[in-house]
Amino acid sequence: MYRLFALIAAIGALFVGAMQLSAAADTAGWTTYDEAEFMMAQKKGKTIVVDVYADWCPTCRAQAPILEELRTEKQSGNVLFVKVNFDKEKAFLRAHRIPRQSTVLVFKGMDEAARTIAQTNRTALRGAVLGAL
Repeated sequence: MYRLFALIAAIGALFVGAMQLSAAADTAGWTTYDEAEFMMAQKKGKTIVVDVYADWCPTCRAQAPILEELRTEKQSGNVLFVKVNFDKEKAFLRAHRIPRQSTVLVFKGMDEAARTIAQTNRTALRGAVLGAL
């Protein structure tokens, strides 16, 4: 009986570890929002793609592979990709009038060039982001 419990505990630990690795991989290559860094990038005229997400949001999970695909493409090489946590970055949400998670913004320096909300259609989301780059 003890071996069964030990096996179940080991499987549970592996599952939790795999989930943590998966979450880390989802944000690899992205910059976590930092107000000072964001403002500096804007002042430098950098193009910035912002993903306003929540860990619990199924729409955000549907958008993630599409946004990651865009991030890794060649034409996105000089673009800063930033993750903004909907549950933590309330000042950013107020400043940019963001009512909900699953909002994707593109900035060209200080100017907002594109905004999509809850868009999970691959073609439409790619078109909105690429059109603003």
